[in-house]
Amino acid sequence: MRILGISAYYHDAAACLIVAGKIEAAAQEERFTRLKHDSSFPSNAIKFCLANSGIQPSDLDYVVFYDKPFPKFERILESYFEFAPKGFTSFVTSMPSWLTGKLFQKTQILSHLRKKIDGNVNWSKKLLFSDHHLSHAASAFFPSPFATAAILTMDGVGEWATTSVALGKENTIEVFKEINFPHSLGLLYSAFTYYLGFRVNSGEYKVMGLAPYGKPSYVRLIKKNLIDIKDDGSFALNMEFFDFCTGQNMTNHKFHALFGGAPRVPESALSERHLDLAASIQSVAEEVLLGIGSWIARETGEKNLCLAGGVALNCVANGKLARAGVFDRVWIQPAAGDSGGAIGAALAAFHLMLDSKRTYVQPDGMRGSFLGPEFSQSEIEEQLLEAGAIFEVLSNEDRIEITARCLVLGLAVGWMNGRMEFGPRSLGGRSIIADPRSPVMQKKLNLKIKFRESFRPFAPSILEEDCAEWFSLKGTSPYMLLVSEILEKHRLVATENLPIAEGLAKQNNRLTTVPAVTHVDYSARVQTVSKETNEDFYNLILKFKELTGCPILVNTSFNVRGEPIVCSPRDAFDCFMGTNLDILVVGKCFLRKDSQNKALASKYYFKYQPD
Repeated sequence: MRILGISAYYHDAAACLIVAGKIEAAAQEERFTRLKHDSSFPSNAIKFCLANSGIQPSDLDYVVFYDKPFPKFERILESYFEFAPKGFTSFVTSMPSWLTGKLFQKTQILSHLRKKIDGNVNWSKKLLFSDHHLSHAASAFFPSPFATAAILTMDGVGEWATTSVALGKENTIEVFKEINFPHSLGLLYSAFTYYLGFRVNSGEYKVMGLAPYGKPSYVRLIKKNLIDIKDDGSFALNMEFFDFCTGQNMTNHKFHALFGGAPRVPESALSERHLDLAASIQSVAEEVLLGIGSWIARETGEKNLCLAGGVALNCVANGKLARAGVFDRVWIQPAAGDSGGAIGAALAAFHLMLDSKRTYVQPDGMRGSFLGPEFSQSEIEEQLLEAGAIFEVLSNEDRIEITARCLVLGLAVGWMNGRMEFGPRSLGGRSIIADPRSPVMQKKLNLKIKFRESFRPFAPSILEEDCAEWFSLKGTSPYMLLVSEILEKHRLVATENLPIAEGLAKQNNRLTTVPAVTHVDYSARVQTVSKETNEDFYNLILKFKELTGCPILVNTSFNVRGEPIVCSPRDAFDCFMGTNLDILVVGKCFLRKDSQNKALASKYYFKYQPD
């Protein structure tokens, strides 16, 4: 059975191919088009998935879309009538796109399949639709290592649901509780993202990263006016303060008056008030997630929990839920947002519609999330030569040794190896890596290489077997979706003796022996690396440990602000030449910046719009 899953038209379009229940390939469309969060029909991603497995379009048994357009349109109409006449302008503005395309999405999808994939296939007999939150739930449970588990999905909104709770058992999923639009933790968090001057559906992780610089001084105000949180963790929003049901913006004048002014102008200076607002909404999100999680554990008696939906990318809240101990194990879909809906749609059809049995894979069915394109050594050399690159080809042993020694010297390295990751995190396939012990590396990477805000933290990639010696993390975190504190023995300053600093000045404190991967509250978004899922990256960290005694590398995505993560060798070389990266390693090709033709340098800072 060959099933293609598709997500598209809203944000983060993607495709996934499963064969006999096994995930064979998955990729986001943005990686091919180079348009961040590309929502268009994922024709490039589909072609990759098929080619990767040597499958012709006619070989597909089903194509499953992750969403149902008619219930979504129903929700928009009912929302308008509930709030009418307020919002008439936005209603009129949005109707043409629905009446010409979104409402008749089946026709649109079929047209794209015929024109962009294969015009000779009878796609109408193959096309199915899955419920949005069921797609999320399936993406969380079916690849997990659990035979049974509770499933929590939370995002902005699907058709109607914004939060759903389900039970997964073997090859079944039963949804037993939902919270519906407009009551949405995802949209509440996005409202603060908008108010703080960041882009919705893109900047939420900036709010999360900003939160430790502030104090949660607005929590009481938020809970008194914006959200009513019940004992079971369920909640309701006070829509008097929001505009997302009826307008073009997330918040309204009452929201602005409540928090002391108009939304922050993007790219303007961040004040202490902004930092405190970020800390406050993060605290509220954590309270809601922990409250719902605790209720689910009590109600179901389940010891395992699976998470998906955009809210599940909040790794700080995930870490607190995992540490609370209400579940023995928590597994989070690495592509928790809409892109992962493609995986869930395909798996939902396979298991729920076709009643196919599950086969279990350890540690899970995501294969380390290395599901994207891979390039042969000859393809790598061909692309680099066409780009005008100057490189040497090394043996695998020399590549690891020389790269590790460059890292010890404080050089920043672009590292492209094996299959591209699926989801928003770079996990050692398309990464920028560096020495975590350097006190200047965090600012260097942010300002001179990533071209992004200085306050944003970086993740530590650590050898799986060494994690317990460095972080208070129970178990593993292969997908960089759990935040944990660094242990006391690696701290340079005791918590009670922290240097006096306020706001963004906190980032100047050197608090641990690995300052480049430690946030201002001693936290870190940990990735545990195993030899089984990424042998080359594991061996590189191991060599770095042999040279330094430190089993950790800085790991951040191989891109600049506003750019999708690199996919091809040419993408990697372009990013290398457009930034202050010192070294580029692509397959067995090793490139030094000072050996390249300076005429190939590009003004990369201006190439992409800020995210």
